[in-house]
Amino acid sequence: MAALNCPVCDSDATGVLLIDRMNKEYHRCTVCQATFLDPSRFLSREAEHAHYLTHENAVDDAGYRTYLSKLAEPLLARLHPASSGLDYGCGPAPALAEMIQESGHSMSVFDPFFETDRSPLTQTYDFVTCTETVEHFHLPAAEFKRLSGLLRPGGLLAVMTIFQTDDALFENWRYRHDPTHVVFYREHTFAVLAQNLAMQCETISKDVVFLTKLP
Repeated sequence: MAALNCPVCDSDATGVLLIDRMNKEYHRCTVCQATFLDPSRFLSREAEHAHYLTHENAVDDAGYRTYLSKLAEPLLARLHPASSGLDYGCGPAPALAEMIQESGHSMSVFDPFFETDRSPLTQTYDFVTCTETVEHFHLPAAEFKRLSGLLRPGGLLAVMTIFQTDDALFENWRYRHDPTHVVFYREHTFAVLAQNLAMQCETISKDVVFLTKLP
């Protein structure tokens, strides 16, 4: 069987990491250390949308806001007054956008299922947020290139996703069992992405990384 090219960094230095009990194949890239599901097992768009509708997040949910503050607080500490941003993959309840707007910044939103107006993708921003979204990307290299293109020079891409760290736990990892999660990142994965995109990478805390577009 021919190796699959890594959807994150396009390397062909990949191999099978796991074939699970449902016969799903997960591959590992030895260059960027991303782990990804064989594309033949991706859900249809309709099934993916139906799964998202089972999520119960709300804009005013205190627990959800506390969770998002893991990214929001360090981001807000770095923003200049009245910055402009985009929440990419905001889902049906754009709580993060609301939190940032409450701090005096302007926010646009986009989501391929719930906020489908594409006009925000024709503009550029001081920052872009992407929380619990990148693990859903079917074509992550193209998506990250798009996100970089949405930033002005010096702009910041703030990403939150649960880092994959322990291969021994991968088969039973709850994050893997979400059928819409198709790619899993390590800290090193973002370092490789940043290098490929001419960005500076900084791990802020566990599962939060900031990528800054170089001038």
